[in-house]
Amino acid sequence: MRTLIVVCILLSSCNMATTSTDPSQGKLTLLIGTYTGSGDHADIYVYTFDTDSGTLTYKNELTGIDNPSFLTLSPDLKQVYAVSEWGKDSIGTVYAYNFDQKSGKMEFLNKVSSGGDGPCYISIDSTGTYVFTANYGSGSLAAVPILEDGSLSNDIQAIYHKGNIVNGKEGPTRMHAAAVSPDNNTLFVTNLGTSEITGYPLNVNQESFPLDTNNLKVSTLPENSGPRHFTFHPNGQHAYFINELNGDITVFDYEDGVLTEKQKESIVPDDFAGKFAAADIHVSPDGKFLYGSNRLELNEIIIFKVNPTDGQLSYVGRQSSGGETPRNFAIDPSGKFLLVANQNTNDITVFLRDQETGLLSETSEKISIHKPVCLKFAH
Repeated sequence: MRTLIVVCILLSSCNMATTSTDPSQGKLTLLIGTYTGSGDHADIYVYTFDTDSGTLTYKNELTGIDNPSFLTLSPDLKQVYAVSEWGKDSIGTVYAYNFDQKSGKMEFLNKVSSGGDGPCYISIDSTGTYVFTANYGSGSLAAVPILEDGSLSNDIQAIYHKGNIVNGKEGPTRMHAAAVSPDNNTLFVTNLGTSEITGYPLNVNQESFPLDTNNLKVSTLPENSGPRHFTFHPNGQHAYFINELNGDITVFDYEDGVLTEKQKESIVPDDFAGKFAAADIHVSPDGKFLYGSNRLELNEIIIFKVNPTDGQLSYVGRQSSGGETPRNFAIDPSGKFLLVANQNTNDITVFLRDQETGLLSETSEKISIHKPVCLKFAH
């Protein structure tokens, strides 16, 4: 199991409701999930982010969940759902909390199985009917029903993928992400071990087992690509997948559950011969620029311009992440700032984003957080 900590700034990229802590003063709520580790550390932090000044102010924190490596919010922002990647629970676990955005307080509702080992990703559909997990350790995904009070049902649909060959034996595929398409009709999952992207038709009107396992749509990437995270363009017509192992970003057109590949762009410099590991990927709120993070010996944010006609990418530049191991980052909903969670230097660095050129400049704002790895805004 990897030793990681996740800071999750809950950026509701899946058509969630738009509500800020204080819209009149440009203040947003930021949730931060972490790899807990040893020592006196909280598990999930809540901060206020000022979109005028780019400053972060502590609001609240939560303990009692081990290694919450990814978070998501209900569409009405009243619940937070978090995976516990490993710890006191013998199997991967999903936790449900009531959430008061004003105070930043979270109240435990219940916990259920994540449908596998080592869950590293959680998302929610746009109606708030299901949460979906990606379990890295067991190569599985799960659909977990959400009950009327916001708690989670035990009637989960768990699906295991095989095919990754390790030491000559077939093993788990290293599932890394599971998220719903903009039309809420397909769940896409990334299989890092087999370099496949699988689309499951989704019917959220079913009380349980919403995923159709008979009519899969599979996109196969070159061997050892290692698809990790992905995002959709705000117009819903293009999808962007970042590949951890070969450093490529693969661009697809999207329509009615089908991905059609159209472009590949590398985030690795042409003359670089060292170690790298691509991680996170996001499109700016205006759809004009795309950003990807790279870890190990590079520790950079790479910037691409998005063609407004066909969604294809053209290289703009690269920016040091301001620390080591930028596993996750987030763009605030105004598009003015980009925040990077540097896992191994235990900090979150705030960058000012030029909305005309897409380029980043480091600000003086940096906060210390133990092992941040996932960032998302409540909005």
